Amino acid sequence: MTATTSPSAAPDTPSPLTDVTRDEASLRRFLHGLPGVDQVGVEQRAAGLATRSIKKEAKRWAIDTAVSMVDLTTLEGADTRGKVRGLAAKAMRPDPERQDCPRVAAVCVYPDLVETAVEALAGSGVRVASVATGFPAGRTSREVKLADTRLAVEAGADEVDMVIDRGAFLEGRYLEVFDEIRAVKEACGSAHLKVILETGELATYDNVRRASWLALLAGGDFIKTSTGKVSPAATLPVTHVMLQAVHDWHERTGELRGVKPAGGIRTTKDAIKYLVAVHEVAGEQWLTPELFRFGASSLLNDLLLQRRTQVDGHYSGPDYVTVD
Repeated sequence: MTATTSPSAAPDTPSPLTDVTRDEASLRRFLHGLPGVDQVGVEQRAAGLATRSIKKEAKRWAIDTAVSMVDLTTLEGADTRGKVRGLAAKAMRPDPERQDCPRVAAVCVYPDLVETAVEALAGSGVRVASVATGFPAGRTSREVKLADTRLAVEAGADEVDMVIDRGAFLEGRYLEVFDEIRAVKEACGSAHLKVILETGELATYDNVRRASWLALLAGGDFIKTSTGKVSPAATLPVTHVMLQAVHDWHERTGELRGVKPAGGIRTTKDAIKYLVAVHEVAGEQWLTPELFRFGASSLLNDLLLQRRTQVDGHYSGPDYVTVD
């Protein structure tokens, strides 16, 4: 992280909120004591901010910022080492004909392809992220989840994207979910941990807020909306709730944590709506890849097309941009 970012506490470091996690009753009392989310209010605010226009001179900055925040992702059963190498090349030079185009933040792959990504990205500054913990469902034992995490980290992953046990969360077994996130955080060592809430399965904004705080209490460096395998995935109102959570966490603890919406964000117009939300809900200091990411596969192509339009003054067709 950058010098302006306070890293999340290590598993053995006392937190200002340590008392709320001492037992199930305390944790439940804290999570259910959080202010309720006004569904109408958050949806209206998200819709209102989504109509904000970006001035022409600011749009190029917004596009470049969005490019730099992309976790370029391939998470398919048919992924090959060759595909990962190709993705890594695109991550380092998204638009080979435009040397001033920023590189993306990270390449995200399955654990068995981390080593390939590490080799391909060596020295580039692009991070290697890996999903783990039985992604995407997480329906396996904790022992297997931790082994999955260690496999990714030992192969060289800089970041790990874990999935929470949504079944345990929805049954109110909050301490079990907390303990599992803490165990995965410890297994990550120096790698950053992104905690996937799978908000499309959490049903309510109140649950999204509780899951966000649970992940933050357990040491997650980022909270992430979705695996991209469940619909709905990322939405603006849900992301507003999560951005508010990291803002409130910072107000209470002084620590900066990140947010990553993933799934369904495909256009430059969509990306800019999320950047406006980041600025207005969390704050300007979150407008950095250290604290905000897009989990995406197709978004980058549209950003590059729109970037060329801004630079060249005319629209470039998709034939001019490398498609994954």
